[in-house]
Amino acid sequence: MADFSWDIRGPLDRALVAGAYGAQGDAGVSLTEIRNFDLVQVMARRGKAGETAKAAKARFGIAAPETPRAVAAADATLIWSGPDQFLVLSKDGRHSIESLAIVFAGSASLSDQSHARALISVSGDKARAMLAKLSSIDLHPDVFGVGAAAATSMDHTSVTLWRGNDRSGQAVFNLLVFATFAESLWHTILDSAAEYGVTIGHSEEL
Repeated sequence: MADFSWDIRGPLDRALVAGAYGAQGDAGVSLTEIRNFDLVQVMARRGKAGETAKAAKARFGIAAPETPRAVAAADATLIWSGPDQFLVLSKDGRHSIESLAIVFAGSASLSDQSHARALISVSGDKARAMLAKLSSIDLHPDVFGVGAAAATSMDHTSVTLWRGNDRSGQAVFNLLVFATFAESLWHTILDSAAEYGVTIGHSEEL
């Protein structure tokens, strides 16, 4: 009889091996899986975009993005995901679907994506060069600055990509990918980054 485990496992639990990978020496790419986050999709109902925008501003203190952008509130990031819709990324249940249902009652439909997506942070001086192998998006800093976002694909896999705040003088790119495709994309990213040397890890911090 087969053994079963009911323990919650992340989409990269089997694939992610923390440590160094690829070329030796100083790593040009850092890959970090972000774990235990809350992610809610907010989709304005027909004719309710204005009401949804007002509700978002009242809740988060900032305007929800209406173009491909990611904007940071005090305790959440709002990420454009299409016309009249955005993702709310947060931690520790601050903006759960239950609490947001009250905020957007009557104006928007919500979908909890917390366990349906994997979140990968990519940084390092070779991050752009590596991502250029997988995406047609122009990531040059003059074009794709901090806060820029895109709904795009990498290696035929749909992703939500945005540039976060720089860390230690290096650009940081964030990738949200559907959990069922995360392991496949992870291996593709590792293959693309191997020539630069990779540092692999995971974090509970956004």
